[in-house]
Amino acid sequence: MVSYILYTALTRATAQHFSLPRQASFGKPWPLQRGPWGHVSDSAVPALVRGRHYKADQVTTGAEGSPSQTPLPLEGIRILDLSRVLAGPYCTMLLGDLGAEVIKVEHPDRGDDTRSYGPPFLKRGDSSSTAGGSLASTAAGESAYFLCVNRNKKSVALDFKTAAGRALLCRMAQECDVLVENYVPGKLAALGLGYQDLRQLSPGLIYTSISAEAHALRRSYLSTGLYAHGAIMAALISRGRTGRGQHLDISLLDCQLASLANIASSYLTAGIEAQRWGTSHPSIVPYRAFPTADGSIVVGGGNDRQFRVLCEHLGLPDLLNDPRYRSNRDRVQHRDTLEAAISQRLRTQPTAHWLAVLAESGIPFAPVNNLEQTFKHPQVSAREMVQTVDHPVAGPVRLVGPAVKYSDTPATIRLPPPTLGQHTAEVLCELLALDPKEVERLRGDKVIA
Repeated sequence: MVSYILYTALTRATAQHFSLPRQASFGKPWPLQRGPWGHVSDSAVPALVRGRHYKADQVTTGAEGSPSQTPLPLEGIRILDLSRVLAGPYCTMLLGDLGAEVIKVEHPDRGDDTRSYGPPFLKRGDSSSTAGGSLASTAAGESAYFLCVNRNKKSVALDFKTAAGRALLCRMAQECDVLVENYVPGKLAALGLGYQDLRQLSPGLIYTSISAEAHALRRSYLSTGLYAHGAIMAALISRGRTGRGQHLDISLLDCQLASLANIASSYLTAGIEAQRWGTSHPSIVPYRAFPTADGSIVVGGGNDRQFRVLCEHLGLPDLLNDPRYRSNRDRVQHRDTLEAAISQRLRTQPTAHWLAVLAESGIPFAPVNNLEQTFKHPQVSAREMVQTVDHPVAGPVRLVGPAVKYSDTPATIRLPPPTLGQHTAEVLCELLALDPKEVERLRGDKVIA
């Protein structure tokens, strides 16, 4: 998450310079003028380097809904999204939240696989659900799964297994800054749509390949999307300096291993095999969820001071004088007896009681909430983490909003998740300048939908 914020902050100075028009030289870096602190001066960067469809006078919406002349961080960047399911779509959604134009290419008949991942599905034009949206167990509309990672995208239904479809996709790639795909390695290359093929047409294209292994865990999909999102940001910054695109090879397995952090380090340095700890931390004790009289609460004694404060607030002074719990190393060694003592104490009162007791303690603690409790939490409302969008079929639908808050260039939901092929004609006519009659001919030939 730190890298997410860092990369997007970096784009504030250079986002509008990432996308090079076709008349620019991709092989020669632009001579960027730097200020006294090494920062690139916006005024010193030639206007030629601005995004292909960046509009200097475009007005965006600020944090309070007021007009702002400050462009979104990735405004002027166009993404060609060939990915499906979760890792790739999550990555491109994050880029779309930051202002990039995302063109999602889907199979004309079935679209993204997740459109059928349900129930629940959207009901058409019915927002009477008790959840405050329009979800129900019916295959009449889009799945809730699809909705979660496909906002801020335009859907183009295109069969690029046909010669005409491949030709259109190549033309679209020439008009885009980034391509994201997660097909089986070699499949797109066999169709003449691999990195080596498209770089000949667009040397500045950042071609992002996300690959999955059979044993990669589903929990790594979102972390892979985050890694891919950050990698694309870095590649855009690099291209802004060199004028050259590149191929990003991103594996779910690699991202899964990289996310193991201290678990991997413990094995590589000490040969310690991971164990099943439940909610417990493997190296810090106590730090886990404990049952209360009516629920569960997470408490943490992350260091000796926090452990002392925890014992004082829970009314367990005897633990402080027990040599078995003198240091974290001792507490880890005697995990079972210590956690049993804390658990026995916390079971005596309801969760609300312990929340009040620990309110001013300064140590980590929180209730374990279900989804209803989570989305009703005042902090979720205060930070506007649930936003309502107007779906083209179902009407008002609630979605989880962007996680990072920007003071000057807030991430926004500008487009609801699209229906299959909703923007096919728009993109082909506006981006590729196709005649409407040609679009209808392609539709009749089942190249598009």
